[in-house]
Amino acid sequence: MITRFKTRTLALAATLCCTVAAASAADVKPRLIRFGYGLNEDSVQGRAARHLAQELQKISDGKLKMKTFGSASLGSDEQMQGALVGGVQEMMVGSTAPLAGMVKEFGMFDLPFLFNSEKEADAVLDGPLGQDLLKKLEAKGLVGLVYWENGFRNLTNSKRPIVRAEDLQGIKLRVMQNQIALGVFNALGANAVPMPFSELFTALETRTVDGQENPITTIQSSKFYEVQPYLTITRHVYTPWVVLASKKWWDGLSADEQRLIRQAAASSRDFERKDSRADSQKAMGILESAGMKINTVSEQEVARMRQTVQPVVDKYTQELGPELIKQLNDEIGKARN
Repeated sequence: MITRFKTRTLALAATLCCTVAAASAADVKPRLIRFGYGLNEDSVQGRAARHLAQELQKISDGKLKMKTFGSASLGSDEQMQGALVGGVQEMMVGSTAPLAGMVKEFGMFDLPFLFNSEKEADAVLDGPLGQDLLKKLEAKGLVGLVYWENGFRNLTNSKRPIVRAEDLQGIKLRVMQNQIALGVFNALGANAVPMPFSELFTALETRTVDGQENPITTIQSSKFYEVQPYLTITRHVYTPWVVLASKKWWDGLSADEQRLIRQAAASSRDFERKDSRADSQKAMGILESAGMKINTVSEQEVARMRQTVQPVVDKYTQELGPELIKQLNDEIGKARN
């Protein structure tokens, strides 16, 4: 009996030793990864970036260290994308709008009034269509890892409440740097002005532009309430963020390193979405307390706006590809039903 017990004990010890040895033998080298993002450290982006860094360090046994750079300190989304393509920066998170200049299909997220809920957006982003889009980035020098939530966009301005589309007449409105956003808001009567996010607060403060459109969490964390008295809830577009890596850098990583980074990125996605949705409720309370005058556009007026911008949707449906938009609407329909 004692001999059999010793034999089992030795066998178990040998198995544990092999497991430890296998873990130790994983091809993971000490690395410092620079991760850039546009919002400030106290934002949803900042918290998710810290979660990503901590998770990656934990699962790599401290070998993969990430230094995060917020407040666009490494440049705008467009500048960081260029740095990733050139291999001089390792990772970032940014909007899909600038990616549409590389892979036009990303422009589909700028089409107005697509999603009714975050659940529908998650289903598309994590489903076949969203994943196929990420794969298309590799030919452009980027590796798309996961989608974070930017959220439903709403309007702020310094002129007046936006109750009807006509209230946008003459308002200089900063929009993302893509043609769909320009087309949509020009069609609604605004004077749409494309501008990098990193320049936006100063432009609002100096009245270079009268207003802007962003999710509630961004409006709050960026303190736009200090220079924008009016907030209008429109939920006109749902835009995600994409966590990106430099393909030039990525290709130099081992399979084990790539696996760990993907694992940490998936953890950050789940953390960020949950945090974003909870923070949206909190942010609304902060904006109300800050004295913003908040109104919600009626369903009837949203229907009018949707009808007004339909020619823009039709135009870009043709440019993006009718089959792509059909697949998009089919996936939304499945999630909705």
